[in-house]
This record gives sequence, C-alpha cells and structure tokens, in this order.
Amino acid sequence: LAVLDAGLGRREDALREGQLACKMLPVEHDSFDGPSIMYYYAVAAAWVGETDLAFEQLDRLGRIPSILNYGDLRLNPFWDTLRSDPRFAALVAGLKPVESAPKP
Repeated sequence: LAVLDAGLGRREDALREGQLACKMLPVEHDSFDGPSIMYYYAVAAAWVGETDLAFEQLDRLGRIPSILNYGDLRLNPFWDTLRSDPRFAALVAGLKPVESAPKP
C-alpha cells in the first residue's frame, strides 16, 4: 500500500503505511518477509523524496539476507530517484559480487 500511495503522490500516506508495515512485521520477528517489507518501504520513501529514509532502509537491508542485491540496484528503475546521490554509488559498490580467480 505504501508503494501505491507513493506512486499516486500521497506522500504522508505512503510514509505512514510503510512505517506501519515495518512495525507489524519487523525483521527481528520475520527474517523472510520482514526484509521485503523494508525493501518496499525504501521504494516508497525514495519515490516521495525521503532519500535519507530510503538510504537508511537500504543500508540496513544491505547488511542482512534480503531481496536487495547488486543487480537490482543497478538495473531496477525503482531506484532512479536515488542514482544521483553519492550514497547510492557506495551502496551499489558494497553489494558488488566478488570476482573469483578463473579455474585452470
């Protein structure tokens, strides 16, 4: 609902719904669905211009097992509003897969 509200330009509703969803299903109580809720809260925050809140959620997601990954950040248009922020480049770099040495 937060993402829908954000897409419709309902800033306050989006932020309230996202925060409520994170409180209802916190990562600490549900390590499977909790990160997904945080992910979409970050999307909603990014879409309504709350970049600090979006990065707060993304930073946290980058440190736990979640659906956030390097490819998603690089290619998903969800994050277009954050791309010009230097924090975004740092976040992407932190999730870049480590290249292993070629096998003989």
